[in-house]
Amino acid sequence: MLILDEAAVQQRLRYEDLIPAVADALAALASGKVVQPVRTVVPVAPHQGFFAVMPAYAGALGAKLVTFYPKNVGVHTHHALIVMLKPETGEPLAVMDGRLITEMRTAAASAVATERLARKNASVLGILGSGVQAGSHLAALRHVRSFKEVRVWSPRNAPAFAARHGVQAAPSAADAVRGADVVVVAVSSTTPVLQGRWLSPGTHVNAIGATRPDWRELDDDLVTTARLFVDSREAATRESGDVIAAKREVTEIGAVVSGAAPGRQSDQEITLFKSVGVAVEDVAAAALVLGAGSRKPGAGG
Repeated sequence: MLILDEAAVQQRLRYEDLIPAVADALAALASGKVVQPVRTVVPVAPHQGFFAVMPAYAGALGAKLVTFYPKNVGVHTHHALIVMLKPETGEPLAVMDGRLITEMRTAAASAVATERLARKNASVLGILGSGVQAGSHLAALRHVRSFKEVRVWSPRNAPAFAARHGVQAAPSAADAVRGADVVVVAVSSTTPVLQGRWLSPGTHVNAIGATRPDWRELDDDLVTTARLFVDSREAATRESGDVIAAKREVTEIGAVVSGAAPGRQSDQEITLFKSVGVAVEDVAAAALVLGAGSRKPGAGG
């Protein structure tokens, strides 16, 4: 059985491969070709953490064990292991670190949505947050749009993030997103940090946090007026406080990928991709890691 640490995963995983793989996985999910229950979440209340189990079968077979400790300081908030099994016999194939996969597949899903929902001429990116997901989204979204200006705001570390990535630190959340064509919400918050009234017509928003039914990161104005897209209808309507508050029909982004549902329908509408993260993304990424390891030298990056 293969055992891969984070460094080994990093050597084998590239956004140029991961983004189309996640697109295919989300299309398969939307078309009913994936067996994937909603994740089981165990609260670890004394330590303010959560432990979740996320299995999926989509040709590849696997499961992610993931912890989320939002109060962690100096340690990642997410840690994970992914177990891959041989679908024909159930034999274990590999155990790999899943922290980086979680980071990258989340950003890849947002890139899939951005590619299909943002205006083609989108050139200004606004990021709320300065942590791991802010960095991964900046890298992934640059694969699907050419940004001439990037602004970032966070409660604490925006100047350091801006200096590290060569982007502009904004003095407030509103300043970061006003006039932006694409917005990323990557702040660990349980109350709204993005207000719909700040956004210009035609903005596309990727929101990736607040994955509990009683948590919010977007205000009512945004969730009730934007066209709402999700990674999984079943998961989002159970887990996302923002989607629950919207009280309206949602479209799975995989249906847009496959052509079964329309994406952006005008340059004026605001589109919102609310992702909670689903197991088929992890299994698709882990399968890509295993495939990369089986390539012959010189066969690809």
